[in-house]
Amino acid sequence: MTTSSHPEARRCRSCPPARPAEGEVYDQLGFPLSDGALQHRVRDALQEDRAFNDVTTIATVQSDRRARARLVARQAGVMCGVPLAIAAFQALDDKCVIRVEAEDGMPTVKGDTVLFLSGHARGLLSAERVALNFLQRLSGIATHTARYVDAVQGTPVRILDTRKTTPGWRALEKYAVRCGGGANHRLDLSSAVLIKDNHLMAVHGDVAAAIRRSRELAEPGATVEVECDRLEQVQAAVAAGADVILLDNMTPESMRECVALVGGRARIDTDGKMLYSTDRLRSTRPIRSRRNRPTSTAKRARAARAAISAPSSTDHGQLSSRTSSKIDVCDLSLMVTCHAPSQDTKLRGP
Repeated sequence: MTTSSHPEARRCRSCPPARPAEGEVYDQLGFPLSDGALQHRVRDALQEDRAFNDVTTIATVQSDRRARARLVARQAGVMCGVPLAIAAFQALDDKCVIRVEAEDGMPTVKGDTVLFLSGHARGLLSAERVALNFLQRLSGIATHTARYVDAVQGTPVRILDTRKTTPGWRALEKYAVRCGGGANHRLDLSSAVLIKDNHLMAVHGDVAAAIRRSRELAEPGATVEVECDRLEQVQAAVAAGADVILLDNMTPESMRECVALVGGRARIDTDGKMLYSTDRLRSTRPIRSRRNRPTSTAKRARAARAAISAPSSTDHGQLSSRTSSKIDVCDLSLMVTCHAPSQDTKLRGP
């Protein structure tokens, strides 16, 4: 970041507000916060960091000092959290001039500029950490999701999240999954029914009874999903009219039987643990360049497509293409939200 003493600049016309107008990229992806909620979330984060009383910056930087800087991606990835970063800088300097180079959902490569900034040096320095925290966390989730989405490209499988999110960050983290090309599972416990093993234990293993009671209490048209770990449960769930069958802890052979048994009468879901465990997927970096062409490492992701299979530790490669093509959803929430590493970004000079 470099500083100067030039007069205060007017806001750049090309700089979008903290929440862009309807029809822009953020809204197309469903940015989850209203203007008021966005400002409140960012201000809380700044207050937590005591950014309005940054002792070090106040002691070392003159109050009238101005500076220019770039927020730069230090590794390839998918951007997410740009509106929050903008709001953080503007909260410390409402006349900060910002030019957006990479919006949410856009792929970047190492060295790409995300934001150009010009404003009071104190404001830029004091808002830096909060802005980066939002951007790095959410971009990490978007990037991690994009790797799995690329790995299943060309198959009918979708990458979903669930409720394994950071407390208080669910709406933003699910938004990051969408920015990475994934889709959202249920938002909360009331938005859909997911009958798991503990629920079945409460009704003495009676799958039909669990589905019937759920239908009676849930909103009309609510999706009913049942977690099954053996063929008998799948039979009962299909017979009782379950909308989705979640195949859990099954061998590839058992999965083939279950897929054949369902026969298209319900959607098939798998938690995707085996996809995550394969070294073939871990070794991929399927992030696309600005020209939307896959990087060379994305070629290795094509080999991982066969990994869309059972959620167990067995060899995913044993599944036939016929079986995997009938799996509609690969639920990877544990990996794309909880285990996503932060995306490296940095504030630098112009």
